[in-house]
Amino acid sequence: MLELLTDPAAWLSFVTLTALEVVLGIDNIVFLAILVGRLPPERRNAARLGGLALAMLTRIALLLSLTWLIGLRAPLFSVHGNEISSRDLVLLVGGLFLLWKSVAEIHTAIEGPAPARSVRAPRRVATVMVQIALVDIVFSIDSVFTAVGLAQRVEIMVAAIVVAVLFMMFVSKGISDYIERRPTLKVLALAFLILIGVALIADALEFHIPKGYLYFAMAFSVAIEMINQRIRRS
Repeated sequence: MLELLTDPAAWLSFVTLTALEVVLGIDNIVFLAILVGRLPPERRNAARLGGLALAMLTRIALLLSLTWLIGLRAPLFSVHGNEISSRDLVLLVGGLFLLWKSVAEIHTAIEGPAPARSVRAPRRVATVMVQIALVDIVFSIDSVFTAVGLAQRVEIMVAAIVVAVLFMMFVSKGISDYIERRPTLKVLALAFLILIGVALIADALEFHIPKGYLYFAMAFSVAIEMINQRIRRS
């Protein structure tokens, strides 16, 4: 452990992995903001922190079960000459779930919420936390392989995940509140999730869309929305 603390290469790997985990966590923060916004204000912080903590544990569990994770790439069957693996099925289901959830949220934003059902708050918080953790698994499958390629030491990879999730815990409340106060930005965030869902489905079907294109489109759209809001205030 002491040699890791004094090894510049280890620190470089740690910083690189932390930055990678934060960038890849943008998708999860947007999804988290949408889910948490449906909860009562007094329950949002618990769901936000609990969901991210659960997501951190799932990422570390995926990292420690790398042998099983590699097995997910083994072909199960083929469709029209395309081999389908367990990883592809996970990405496909995750992408379809994001599409369904995003479209349902946009419908709610347009038509208004459905009549409230008698669901206890703790149960709703637990449901949100589980959904955050499950979607994080979908987002994390490929990032785990990237992390292994960048660093050979498990200690470095686990430390990078912990620091990245702590950072997301710190900024997630501000991002969630900012999105919740601006309905047009919330719809834009839901459109991002639809885009990510389509990218996951495409990836499952062996049509890889570079994430740089997706993040550029998101950043460009947010910049235009910020300009529009400045114009409205003026």
